[in-house]
Amino acid sequence: MGGELSLGVAEAGFGSYVKVYKPWFIGRQAFIDRETSRKRVVARFRFTEKAVRMAHLNDPVLDTKGQVIGVVTSCAIDKDGYLTGQAYVEQKFAVEGTAILIYQGAPKTVSTAPALLKSGERVILPTPAVILSRFPKLT
Repeated sequence: MGGELSLGVAEAGFGSYVKVYKPWFIGRQAFIDRETSRKRVVARFRFTEKAVRMAHLNDPVLDTKGQVIGVVTSCAIDKDGYLTGQAYVEQKFAVEGTAILIYQGAPKTVSTAPALLKSGERVILPTPAVILSRFPKLT
């Protein structure tokens, strides 16, 4: 799969389809080594509010304490009008129902420190989202 984040099959949630028990699997040891050291996975998320800014590739994902735990990989609007996407996050945060925050369009440069802000100045705030099950249930 590769790409900018160098994702493997297991990080994307398809590791169960890799047949490591097959004798002709040439990359078996490399796959197992990568799996034993893996700390991140792609998780599906949904913003908790409608009419929010679209999240884009590499927008930071934060836990509720403000620590960066990953990045957005994709985002689109779902049939209910909410933005739903995927993010490459630390495994412990990829549990269904976990609250996260996403900085859509985060600035590339450091902005003014909060203590130095003046009345009327604008700042970018993260938008709340929640982790969903990796694969949606069909109805």
